[in-house]
Amino acid sequence: MIRPRIPVNPLPTGLVIPLDQSTTAVEPHTGPAPARDCHHGRVQPTPRVQLPAVRLTPAGLVAAVAGGAGLVLVVGAVLVSMLLAVAITGASVAVCAVVLRSLLNGQHHR
Repeated sequence: MIRPRIPVNPLPTGLVIPLDQSTTAVEPHTGPAPARDCHHGRVQPTPRVQLPAVRLTPAGLVAAVAGGAGLVLVVGAVLVSMLLAVAITGASVAVCAVVLRSLLNGQHHR
């Protein structure tokens, strides 16, 4: 009950093998071997199914182009507004620096 449990790790092959081995003894099978009646030949591989290409109707094509153009316009507007906000912030900081410099220089000359 208090023993730690090691988690089961899935392998890339898809097989899941537990890491901890049980300590119980396994008795060998003593009965007769099962009869195997396997008379079929090699299994033929199943052919790959090729999916059909996507076909757009003229209305669907117009909707896709309009949606793409709208997305480009929205993203462009957001990026331009962010650039404008950075430019305005930089200009206001520059004006504040010039005003502070002129105030500090005026005190030294008096």
